[in-house]
Amino acid sequence: MDEGDPPAPVQRVPAASEGATEFLSLLGVEELRPCLFAESLVMVSEHGQPLGQFSVSVQPACYEEPGGQEEDCYLVCATSQGTVSDVPCSSSITAYISKRLETLEQHQHEYVKFRAHPLDRKTHVAKRGGRLLVKKVIVEGEQEPQTQSFSYHCASLPGLVSEAANLLVLRVLARRRAVPQGAVFLAFDTEACVCTSTYTALGFQRQLVGSTEAEVFVIERVVWPDEGLPMSWQFYFLSDGHLARRVQVGSPATVLLRQMPVLVEPEEVEPRPVFQKKPLDWEEDVQLYSQFLDRKEELQASHASYARHHPELSALLADFLQLLLLHKPGDPVTFAAQFFAPFAVQRPPGRTFQASGKPSPFRSQSEGPAASGH
Repeated sequence: MDEGDPPAPVQRVPAASEGATEFLSLLGVEELRPCLFAESLVMVSEHGQPLGQFSVSVQPACYEEPGGQEEDCYLVCATSQGTVSDVPCSSSITAYISKRLETLEQHQHEYVKFRAHPLDRKTHVAKRGGRLLVKKVIVEGEQEPQTQSFSYHCASLPGLVSEAANLLVLRVLARRRAVPQGAVFLAFDTEACVCTSTYTALGFQRQLVGSTEAEVFVIERVVWPDEGLPMSWQFYFLSDGHLARRVQVGSPATVLLRQMPVLVEPEEVEPRPVFQKKPLDWEEDVQLYSQFLDRKEELQASHASYARHHPELSALLADFLQLLLLHKPGDPVTFAAQFFAPFAVQRPPGRTFQASGKPSPFRSQSEGPAASGH
């Protein structure tokens, strides 16, 4: 919308039901993630003759708001192009939908090439501040473009599901295999005026998709404008949210899926593996036992080398063992400490056995004084 446009008048809107607003508020990113995919179908006549193409894609995107702020959202694109009753026609929707399924901006273009009076209609919806601005431009034949602008207070639009957001809502309902009972949503009619809309579950059917027969879940959506007749569509969905068929009541064209797609499987979080502890019998393990023998030989060789480089060890240990067997102390640990104490660098030399009757520093006080039987 142009900044130079005059202020758009604010329109009054009906109210959505509590069930509708609650449904939208509880939708989370985890449930919407499996609905992000592209699909392509064909338009066929009542006799099965191809008339055109229909495609929908939903993908993650980032929307830059006026002022430079950015918001993570979904980019929804839908196009329909074909020839119905010998009249070329096309429609397209490009929209940025927030993760709360609010419409941030939506461009809708419809074209019907009547021979006498071609019709070209463009509708632009954008959220600006606390208002949702709507601008329509209609061109009929050679006439001058007709422009109309108006707006809505965003606070009055809880439960609004635009045409682009509707494509996501339908996929969620299809994957749930259920529709909120009695919920009344808000929607745009063909004049871009806000009105009410409803979803109804019509049960399950069997449908042939290519050469495969599949079960489909049928949902009917009805938009109820304030003036004129209601508009109704029936959607047939596969289990993962892929559209298998779409019928607009009163239209001679049907949208049909010709080939079975690769279904989007639900994401399952695998439990962390639990490894049971097994008793380790290293002597029975060839690799561990081989490592033990290698380490044993390595230590024996190291100890033998150290002993060869320090021949005084043999004399020292022989003297200690001789005295130990001679005195036969009741506390050999304390006896050993007293024997080797003079060799300590930080202790002054003294008699070897002058404190043999003192409490042992290696025993607790509760054990009493160490005995040193002579």
